Amino acid sequence: MKKVGIIGGSGYTGGELIRLITHHPALELAFVFSTTRAGQPITQTHLDLLGQVELAFTDNVQLDVDVVYLCLGHGKSSAFLDAHTFSSETVIIDLGNDFRLQNEATAHGREFVYGLPELQRHKIEKATSIANPGCFATTIQLALLPLAAAHRIKGDLHINATTGSTGAGVGLSDTSHFSWRNNNLSWYKPFTHQHLGEIKQTLTQLDTTPKLYFMPQRGAFTRGIFATVYTPFDGSLEEAKEMYTAYYASHPFTWVSDQEISLKNVINTNSCFLHLHQHEEMILITSAIDNLIKGASGQAIQNTNILMGWEETLGLELKANIF
Repeated sequence: MKKVGIIGGSGYTGGELIRLITHHPALELAFVFSTTRAGQPITQTHLDLLGQVELAFTDNVQLDVDVVYLCLGHGKSSAFLDAHTFSSETVIIDLGNDFRLQNEATAHGREFVYGLPELQRHKIEKATSIANPGCFATTIQLALLPLAAAHRIKGDLHINATTGSTGAGVGLSDTSHFSWRNNNLSWYKPFTHQHLGEIKQTLTQLDTTPKLYFMPQRGAFTRGIFATVYTPFDGSLEEAKEMYTAYYASHPFTWVSDQEISLKNVINTNSCFLHLHQHEEMILITSAIDNLIKGASGQAIQNTNILMGWEETLGLELKANIF
């Protein structure tokens, strides 16, 4: 068993991570750090874990654990590591955005590897520090990797993606309040979303530099991301399907569906479902994930499994809430 700790476990991502670790056969949850809820039972915040977790939040950091997961607000992980020095033997997996870009990946005496398994599993296998990808970035990159790897992106990329309210975190705002969000739809950060940096970095790594036009939207649901990407394609639909199926043949969580997909197909799982559609000279790729699992906590566990040399699916064999 590997002892693990969570820094910042009171939010949506932290709650999902606690749930996954608790049911993981090779991980033992040693502590969950919180400065605002120290001493409170974890189940007081995450009632869904009642009967499964007996720990309380703590404001003491155990430095001798095998893995530390940073579930802090964006920009706060680096400050935390400034104040707390872990052994070089301790694996650090950051679920924030502090170390995702290459010019920020070397920090605190560590080299953070970008943790998208479908892109660079071989680098994750040798890593001791992981920068977990963003949820939008995960959804969109999985839609594009086979095309990019085959150098078949020949034009601009147009992306529309809608996320649930949990993507905004537990803090209340005008646009996350139920009475505003329910029966509503809106865009935000058009063409400038922070996850574009990750996506462009990956495409550049694969020697392709198309223009990206990304329109993020807020959906009237709690969890999941449903994304559509379209771009010119000079081949047949059958060729595209073969390309995608071959690319993901060795990756256990990304699946190409012949049928049209919906968001509920993947909710509560670590899976990404993809669907391909062709219209005249355009290829349309639909991609769907659970933003809290494949887009955050589940991918963090997947990366843990890979770098520990365990079966990649360990602790992540989850069924979708389709009904």
